[in-house]
Amino acid sequence: MTSDRTSVKNQEICGILSLNKPKGITSRDAVNMVQRWARGLRVGHAGTLDPLATGVLVVCVGRATRLISLIQELPKVYRATFLLGRSSATDDVEGEVTIHEAAVRPSRQEIEAILPRFMGTILQRPPVYSAVKIHGRRGYEWARQGTPRLPQPRLVSIHELKILRYEYPELEMEIRCGSGTYVRSLGRDLADSLGTWAVMSELTRLAVGHFTLDEAVDPTTLDERRWQEYLLPSGVATQHLPQLRLDDASLQSLLHGQWPRCETQLVPGQKAAVVDQFNNLLAVVEVQKGGRLKPLINLAAPAR
Repeated sequence: MTSDRTSVKNQEICGILSLNKPKGITSRDAVNMVQRWARGLRVGHAGTLDPLATGVLVVCVGRATRLISLIQELPKVYRATFLLGRSSATDDVEGEVTIHEAAVRPSRQEIEAILPRFMGTILQRPPVYSAVKIHGRRGYEWARQGTPRLPQPRLVSIHELKILRYEYPELEMEIRCGSGTYVRSLGRDLADSLGTWAVMSELTRLAVGHFTLDEAVDPTTLDERRWQEYLLPSGVATQHLPQLRLDDASLQSLLHGQWPRCETQLVPGQKAAVVDQFNNLLAVVEVQKGGRLKPLINLAAPAR
């Protein structure tokens, strides 16, 4: 499809871009690049990366934007570097960093020993400078006007913590976690448990579910002619889900918002991807008692 495609043709474009966001631009900047190429289409990302961070940013185009909430639920893998003995209001080096010369210097063994405390489902307080809403405003908005508010702690899931390298003050770690985890908060809290401070100096998102860094593309290398070469079908977002194929009557019922019944071995509460005979994704459903299918996401093309 050429760059002079019409608005009508544009509306047929639907898919996912797995981008390797460069350092120094916001997630919104990356989305805006795609938006300029995909004129007339909805474009959105599934999980913010700060300007300091690099790595996997999943961008959805067209009807695939309906999958954003599903992709956000996927587990994440990060590689992060923290500087111990330092603190900042932002919990990273984007803020003014204070060096605490008298700070303790924990050994690698001491760090290893506290890691189990931060595994599993834990309470975590997001950074003061964050997008978390407090009394109707973003945390960073309160902080920037000189009236910072502490966000309420919330439950997050940490699946794995691994020390990759430790040469004081630098601590490099790999973190496997669930949605909503703030890595800079994790570094801050780890250091606090050791009686010191930490700021995050580098962060790379290595994976969002099955979207991995080695398959992601740098958006600065793309242009209006080439971006669609890297557009993945919407179904890649549901590779982790079981697939269902429905008869025509049940499918039409589902796509009109009804709850058809289906013979399935899936258990109530389990999500599934409804696909056609060519494995194109049509919908995402949740199985209910008696085999009824509750429509969650409808990917079918809008009626003409």
